[in-house]
Amino acid sequence: MRQVFFDTETTGLSPESGDRIIEIGCVEMVNRRLTGNTKHFYVNPQRSSHEDAVKIHGLTDEFLADKPLFAAIADELMDFLAGAEVIIHNAGFDVGFMNAELRRLGRRPFAECVAGVSDSLLMAREMFPGKSNSLDALCKRLEVDNSNRSLHGALLDAGLLAEVYINMTRGQNSLVIDAGGSSSQDIVIAAIDFGSFDLPVIVANDEELAAHEKQLADLDKASGGKTGWRQLVA
Repeated sequence: MRQVFFDTETTGLSPESGDRIIEIGCVEMVNRRLTGNTKHFYVNPQRSSHEDAVKIHGLTDEFLADKPLFAAIADELMDFLAGAEVIIHNAGFDVGFMNAELRRLGRRPFAECVAGVSDSLLMAREMFPGKSNSLDALCKRLEVDNSNRSLHGALLDAGLLAEVYINMTRGQNSLVIDAGGSSSQDIVIAAIDFGSFDLPVIVANDEELAAHEKQLADLDKASGGKTGWRQLVA
């Protein structure tokens, strides 16, 4: 399975208002292993960046003035993405900008050019309801080193996203175990008599019980009171 982690930097927040892409970063993963194969482009947007955007990515109009136009890098970029599942944090934002750039060239929408688009922000919100799920917050929560991220950069952020994704999915795509091509019927698992084990019972102390109740309350609040255990108790 081929996946590409994808990120952009832009002149502002609204492609509908004429904001453009100024940087693109792609990091390739095959069978859940980083290949070292990347793509990175700076793009001349033919317009100025908003002041607030420059504070985020640090890419000035002067720096971008001699960079290629999107039309000049479109073929190389889309050839790299073809056939891959593209994983993007807050995919609607980046896909919206890509669609605007592709539309200017008379090309098909982004989602029609790749095998699929997955939004890691939606995945994070399901895993950590009620929490901050920005890339920085996820790096901290999942112990991914982002100490070099003083400014946003498309290639750096795509690489961080790849590490975050692996940690969120625990390095596992399914519950099927690859046993060297053998079918599940060929695998013999020896029976274990758990009665032979003397397992200690560790009772939670008052502080741990209170922390547990607080965690349950936070989850219940984030779900709008729809947690299953509350409904069962009721």
